[in-house]
Amino acid sequence: MTRILLVRHGESEANQRDIFAGHLDVNLSEKGLEQARLTAEYVANTYKVDKVYSSDLKRAFMTGKTIADRLGMDITPTKEMREIEAGKWDGMVFDDIVKVYPDDFNCWTSDIGKARCTDGESVVELQARVMRELNRIADENEGKTVLVASHATPIRVAVTSVEYDGDITNMNSVPWVSNASVSVIEKDNGKWRVVSLNEDKHLAALRTALPENV
Repeated sequence: MTRILLVRHGESEANQRDIFAGHLDVNLSEKGLEQARLTAEYVANTYKVDKVYSSDLKRAFMTGKTIADRLGMDITPTKEMREIEAGKWDGMVFDDIVKVYPDDFNCWTSDIGKARCTDGESVVELQARVMRELNRIADENEGKTVLVASHATPIRVAVTSVEYDGDITNMNSVPWVSNASVSVIEKDNGKWRVVSLNEDKHLAALRTALPENV
């Protein structure tokens, strides 16, 4: 059995401004750095981690590196755990996406499993790369506990895939996770299961989440 801790990055500079970052490479905010530190302490005190991976985008990598440093471990970057490639939406404020691309963004909010960012990656394509990578990581770390620092949409996709046996059309039934939260999935004998979702009580008053119009 392999356990994977999915950690969403701490609050980013894009989160502060309600910007859809996608592959836009932004830093953590000061609050995000503190969230990462709190999550590092939480992970160190709650789990025995054998290896740390991270999306190579700075907001996730900085979060994963903070945790890895607390654990005295190296970190392995992977492009496959990046946020969805957002196409025309990348760098736009959410309220502007609604105005400029209303049909595409309405699908994102109402039926996200069928959505595609305008001129960007579809959620189905994201699912394929994320689950391919998580299966690879799980198979290479059989019997271990692995932490993967990633982003909101990949984590939501992964949890949906596990909870609904690959049926991404159920994605609206799975909530967004908050910044620097921990969600746990396990793979045993080829079968995935969700253990926990959105562990964030350790963040207390520093908890932050996506805006309601996402």
